[in-house]
Amino acid sequence: MSAFIKMSPRNLRMWQNSSSILEDIFKGIRFYGTKSKPALDLKKLKPMILKRIDERAKEYPLGGMLPVAHEVLQARTALYDGVSTLIQHIPIWACKYCPEVFIGKGGHLIRTCCGPRHQAKNQVHTWVTGSMNNILVPVETFHLQKMFQNVIKHDERFDYDRIPAIVELCLQAGVHSDDPSVSSSVITPDSLGNNTNHESLSEDDLRMVATQTLRAWETLRSGVHRLLLVYPARVCKHCSEVHVGPSGHKARTCGVFKQETWRGNHFWMKAKVDNLVPQNIVWFRRRQDPPILLDEGRNYYGRAPAVVDLCSKGGALVPAKYFCMIKLDGLTAPV
Repeated sequence: MSAFIKMSPRNLRMWQNSSSILEDIFKGIRFYGTKSKPALDLKKLKPMILKRIDERAKEYPLGGMLPVAHEVLQARTALYDGVSTLIQHIPIWACKYCPEVFIGKGGHLIRTCCGPRHQAKNQVHTWVTGSMNNILVPVETFHLQKMFQNVIKHDERFDYDRIPAIVELCLQAGVHSDDPSVSSSVITPDSLGNNTNHESLSEDDLRMVATQTLRAWETLRSGVHRLLLVYPARVCKHCSEVHVGPSGHKARTCGVFKQETWRGNHFWMKAKVDNLVPQNIVWFRRRQDPPILLDEGRNYYGRAPAVVDLCSKGGALVPAKYFCMIKLDGLTAPV
């Protein structure tokens, strides 16, 4: 009481104001009891989830996407036929130590190689003769009997065949395995290239083959894009492994070829067209560029998908959507 009497009038007013403010604040606060939420009973949820998966599986395949799948397989066959013909008349170069590819005479001198043991930077490429796999990068996946089936475990990885991812996507879209387009699409690129007729083609015939090949390339990518809108596919975030289906597999093969993690689990994410149909970007030599691309002009040169560059070398017209990428009217490197 004596302390209250000694309090100055100014401090007394401040104390009264602060106490009234606290009372107003606590009037709007409601205190609730902390009751724990009931735990989810997975035994009751599991039958509901399995039933929903079975009902969803009855909706596939969709009949409206079957013509698209047939169109994709036909375009893929035409693409491999055209590329196998063009590489017999247009030189293809691949680096011995890295994935770099160049289409034209003599390769280039741009220093982007990492060396024989991937321990160096900005090295000159060591060029060897390329093949079809350098133009059309093969992407394989596990072949499933049906889309909604049990997840493939690590010990079961050798019980399933590996087929091209595009073929697996079309099979899940409703194409029958006995269809002639499926059997022709499963042919390996190397065997297709070895059986190619080496007869010389005229300039007009080569231009026609290049135009048809470029058209098949665009048809293939647009068809795969439409199929991926309906049928799920997964790709690993850390490697190039692709799985066509609603969920990825459990084979521990991530990082085996990159020496990152030996037999690691894949980190699955939604796949895009470039994961199933890689573009394999290469340096594009324009009319204003020197005969051999130099390292000093790497900021001036354009880039293009390998198939587009190959078809342009054969005489096909490059679609307008690639003009910005290849820097068609851009400046060349100063001498």
